[in-house]
Amino acid sequence: MVTVIYEDDTVILVHKKSGIPVQTKRAGEKDMVSILKNYRAKKGEEPYIGLVHRLDQPVEGVMVFAKTEPALSHLSRQISGGKLEKYYRAVVCLQPGEVVKTGEEYTLTDYLLKDGKSNCSSVTKPSVSGAKKAVLSYCFLNQGEGLAEVFVKLYTGRHHQIRVQMSHRGYPLAGDRKYGGDLALKAAEGNHIALCAVKIGFTHPKTLKKVEFSVTPENPIFRKLKEQG
Repeated sequence: MVTVIYEDDTVILVHKKSGIPVQTKRAGEKDMVSILKNYRAKKGEEPYIGLVHRLDQPVEGVMVFAKTEPALSHLSRQISGGKLEKYYRAVVCLQPGEVVKTGEEYTLTDYLLKDGKSNCSSVTKPSVSGAKKAVLSYCFLNQGEGLAEVFVKLYTGRHHQIRVQMSHRGYPLAGDRKYGGDLALKAAEGNHIALCAVKIGFTHPKTLKKVEFSVTPENPIFRKLKEQG
């Protein structure tokens, strides 16, 4: 159930599968933290896992977890200082007949407001109480039949940020039931959102060297779109 892509005595990098929560309070439901604690325990190690950052349950991709408290503190400081780099690939829905320009970078800056009751976020005015600034950049990689693949760099880590900002611009993610509407559901491959955290970069808490780790999306829609292109 766990796909480890790198591990040493301070950090562990995994490819989280779509559908698995990072952390949950639901009894009997497995999450990444408990899975990794069990993984360490089976190896005879102290089952400590420090949660550095999150991915939405329906989203797949690379994640880093800390194996010691000092490593967690070091990585958390990078998160708060905007030094931990996160990159994503997504498949978005296009309007009928729309043709996009590949290779050109666009930047989105919005203010998002989270509704805890509905577990949704929305774009709002900067003056609204509780609104948080959200910034990302993206470029189109290729285009198929009514769909396009985008590469996203995330500068802030807001609730459902990529899904909300792209949908707000008229590019809902394929398979996104919450923000995509009928267009996104028709484009879905199974029950998965076409979003993958493909690369993460940070300063290693022990060596203090810059490291990067990447994964390839498992959602078949990425391969299907590439074949169309």
